[in-house]
Amino acid sequence: MASVSVSHLILFIASMAIAASVAGVFTTSIGELSNAVSEQGLDVSSDVRTDVEIISDSGSDNIYDDNGTGTGTITIHVKNTGSETLAPVPGQIDLFVDGTFASDYKVTLEPDGGDSWRPGDVVRVEINRNLDSNSDHRVKLIANGDEEVFEFNT
Repeated sequence: MASVSVSHLILFIASMAIAASVAGVFTTSIGELSNAVSEQGLDVSSDVRTDVEIISDSGSDNIYDDNGTGTGTITIHVKNTGSETLAPVPGQIDLFVDGTFASDYKVTLEPDGGDSWRPGDVVRVEINRNLDSNSDHRVKLIANGDEEVFEFNT
């Protein structure tokens, strides 16, 4: 009879050790999952609060300036209409001109510069790009997940 009790005790201790290790793994995994969900929630919240609008007049002659030197400049004005404060820097904005990624551009907060693009503020985006005259063009702007498209004619 004593041998049965000893074997039951050994099995009980082994099952408790296994249960404790499984509980430890689950606790760690659930903690990591909780942190990941929290971080994802913050990212989604930032994306939802971000909204920008291109406010330039597509019929204006001031959109594209061919300086006569062979290098042209596209100038558009973008207003922060969301509730998220953005940084007026090239890394904050992705641009595509006629479907091609634009990397040569400058962003300036209007009217006096600055480093915080607050809700209601406007930035001037100047893209260095040569374009064909008398043709339709398209600029796609992506800021923090918000996409805007601007079409104009040179």
